[in-house]
Amino acid sequence: MDFLLQALFSPLPTPAIISLFAVAAATLFYLNSRPAPLRTPADLKRQTLGVKVSVARKTALLKGNNNLIRYCYDDATTLYEVFQRGLKVSGNGPCLGHRKPGRPYQWLKYRQVSDRAEHLGSGLLHRGLKPNTDTFIGIFAQNRPEWIIGELACYTYSMVAVPLYDTLGPEALVFIIDRAEISTVLCDNQGRAETLLQNREGGQSPVLKTIVVMDSFDPELVKRGAQCGVDVVSMQDVEVLRAALSDTERLSLREEAQTLLTLWNPKGAMLTHENVVSNTSVSPTTQDVSISFLPLAHMFERVVQTVMYGSGARVGFFQGDIRLLPDDMKALRPTIFPVVPRLLNRVYDKVQSGAAASPFKKWLLNFAVERKYAEVKEGIVRNNSIWDKLIFHKVQESLGGRVRVMVTGAAPISPSVLNFLRAALGCQIFEAYGQTECTAGCTFTMPGDATSGHVGAPLPCNIVKLVDVEEMNYFASNGEGEVCIKGVNVFKGYLKDPEKTTEALDEDRWLHTGDIGKWLPSGVLKIIDRKKNIFKLAQGEYIAPEKIENVYVRSGPVAQVFVHGDSLQSCLVAIVVPDPDVLPGFAKSLGCQGSAEDLCKRTKAILSDMTKLGREAGLKSFEQVKDVHLHPEQFTIENGLLTPTLKAKRAELKALFQPQIDTLYANIQ
Repeated sequence: MDFLLQALFSPLPTPAIISLFAVAAATLFYLNSRPAPLRTPADLKRQTLGVKVSVARKTALLKGNNNLIRYCYDDATTLYEVFQRGLKVSGNGPCLGHRKPGRPYQWLKYRQVSDRAEHLGSGLLHRGLKPNTDTFIGIFAQNRPEWIIGELACYTYSMVAVPLYDTLGPEALVFIIDRAEISTVLCDNQGRAETLLQNREGGQSPVLKTIVVMDSFDPELVKRGAQCGVDVVSMQDVEVLRAALSDTERLSLREEAQTLLTLWNPKGAMLTHENVVSNTSVSPTTQDVSISFLPLAHMFERVVQTVMYGSGARVGFFQGDIRLLPDDMKALRPTIFPVVPRLLNRVYDKVQSGAAASPFKKWLLNFAVERKYAEVKEGIVRNNSIWDKLIFHKVQESLGGRVRVMVTGAAPISPSVLNFLRAALGCQIFEAYGQTECTAGCTFTMPGDATSGHVGAPLPCNIVKLVDVEEMNYFASNGEGEVCIKGVNVFKGYLKDPEKTTEALDEDRWLHTGDIGKWLPSGVLKIIDRKKNIFKLAQGEYIAPEKIENVYVRSGPVAQVFVHGDSLQSCLVAIVVPDPDVLPGFAKSLGCQGSAEDLCKRTKAILSDMTKLGREAGLKSFEQVKDVHLHPEQFTIENGLLTPTLKAKRAELKALFQPQIDTLYANIQ
């Protein structure tokens, strides 16, 4: 006992005292620098409420209020007014940014953008276009400031903007231009203008009369256009022209824009200003900056930009080359980052591969993630902890070092990837769910909700219900069924296609998404299956291939996968495109070497990894593929195997790989 007392109360050596003070100081600093937990706008254990006289649910944010939100600001009910509000609240601050290689961003101010849009729209009227919602203007360009100026020109004079994906081929362009009767197309460069002229020279798209080019071009292009009845003019020259309209007439046109129909995708989904404005319920500040690299023809990117402009924030455009995106991120240093899971998966894989070389690095990374994610679950989001400084600063700096909000959508994201990135990136990451027909989004995860594996609660502009899908054994009484949406953000229908409109919208104006959802106990929605593209196997089991593909694509060596089956076969097979960055290392770990084509002959290891992931994800035995064919070339929009929204063209993939599919089944039998 005396020894114990002596040990406890005897003077400590000076180094020990210094060490104790250092630990105490570090602990005090940690506690003081630790930010307060995020304030959640609703009870995270009850995020949705039932809607009276309906089986639908609404967000708990509308408690005591059955009126869906139509807009965020009284002075911004159309997209034209949204931009004018941004001009006002920003004090004519910087709006659209662009850069040349190796140079800093240059900015157009809100007033410059507004004036140029008004001049361009006026110039188009001077050339004979009518300022009404029967006038459709095509925009065929990559993301850039002139894209937004052209769109805003349409809104200023109640014309209809028709985004054309910059990757569309000649045939798709002909279909859209003819269906929408587009007489004028704004395009970014001579190459795309030549694509349009090529169609016209072939006797197609007779309605096309004018091509407005944003960049400089060869004067010979004007002569070529004249020979087939098309005026080729520069955007700069059109902006100089002015139509003779009084201020009263201009105001009348802008008010008419409230009923403006906007065509957004190749199927012809018609969206109104109200659709878009109602779907922008998040408010950045005038100090926020977003980077634009997702296609502007995609509604996800358009909604994000509408949010930015309504708050007087800034949008910087990437240089047009996705390989230069990291350089653009470092130069722009965005605070708001709209992203797709495919890119987040690459960030995750890069961090993981960097730590895989050393067991200690792997252990330290996992330990740091656990510590950071423990804070995230308490609502604490920060990028200044000891783990950020030691482990995560490089990946944060690769995104510019200032990202505070990320929004991911357009495809599912793995819960493990989402949890990891919420810890590693030190910012709020929200997951959204929706489709073009509901103006990109219908659900959104709430601030402070660190759980994953779901897509959040309904937005304040819509309600959601689940309906029975008997053939797949999903019943609304069990909290499962097809996701249906009703609200201010739901589209009006497909242009000149009443049959497809009736398929998507029922008589009560419910949008049927084709996705199978499930209500979780906290009131959030989880997407669990897909009704569209389902098929039966020979034994009668229903298969949703997209659900299976979303599991397999998380395999390290797998970049893309196409799962196939039909009613004459009792099992599934798959076409797999290996990840060129991961495959060599994966093969080396198995003692294999050679070119990508050689490695693609080694299927067993990849099939084994996919099967393992399938078991972990709960796939049933009949949902697991029994053999794979490895294909070295990516599925792309350019080779006709992906849609502009990066979804698989299943009919085209089946036709292309039918010989390989037949061989796989022959080998199995």
